Amino acid sequence: MNLFNIKNKVAVITGGTGVLGSSIAEHLGESGVKIVILGRDQQTIDKSIDSLKKNGYDALGIATNILDRESLEKAKNSILSQYGKIDILLNAAGGNMPGATIGPDQTIFDLSMDAFQTVTDLNLNGTVLPSIVFGEVMAKQKEGVIINFSSMTVDRAVTRVVGYSASKAAMENFTRWMAVEMATKFSSKIRVNAIAPGFFIGNQNRKLLTNEDGSYTQRGNSIINNTPMKRFGEADELAGAIHFLCSDAAQFITGIVLAVDGGFSAYSGV
Repeated sequence: MNLFNIKNKVAVITGGTGVLGSSIAEHLGESGVKIVILGRDQQTIDKSIDSLKKNGYDALGIATNILDRESLEKAKNSILSQYGKIDILLNAAGGNMPGATIGPDQTIFDLSMDAFQTVTDLNLNGTVLPSIVFGEVMAKQKEGVIINFSSMTVDRAVTRVVGYSASKAAMENFTRWMAVEMATKFSSKIRVNAIAPGFFIGNQNRKLLTNEDGSYTQRGNSIINNTPMKRFGEADELAGAIHFLCSDAAQFITGIVLAVDGGFSAYSGV
């Protein structure tokens, strides 16, 4: 018996067109998983699906508003019509915005509460709602895996990103809560965990961490100096952790947050 075999599983990935989501989709496709990508823009989704299908992977893309239950329910029905089940949910959608970030010349008193609410909706509610809609399918199936995406900004005060930090911290609490709820009321074969990526360069943070010539900004250097491995992560380096948590190799693991961070969370900076 291969504990790591996830072939023919059906995985729904919110935010599946992003740098990290796309990389994970490629790995899961290579492992024989049927991929469903949910995103906001159908054109962008179609490009991702075309790329997956060119590699011979079974993939479906649906434009979905993850903050709208009706939109999620429609996506759920389409997925069940196509595949008949949902085995894995990866809540990879999330992000930040300027108003919820404290600029170099600002203080907490300059925080935009509207922006703070928007970021909270995306990172917290954008995890809670898909977990409820697709988790209900898993409850009926009596098995399934939900993996949420946390952050290094939860356990320590990473400067500037106050809205992102607070919403991801709440999402981690929800991960533990949902893990207990599903295991105690529905099935011990439904597991809810999270990964906490360290610092990976993506479209949202590229200008914050690197200069146009490819050198690191002051903030980029600060992160590298506090990462024992002395580098940023590569998108495909999340694949092993995701695969493990999706597989039967992790069948007795629920309610945890697995850091994939080059040692950042272990280092005191001294």
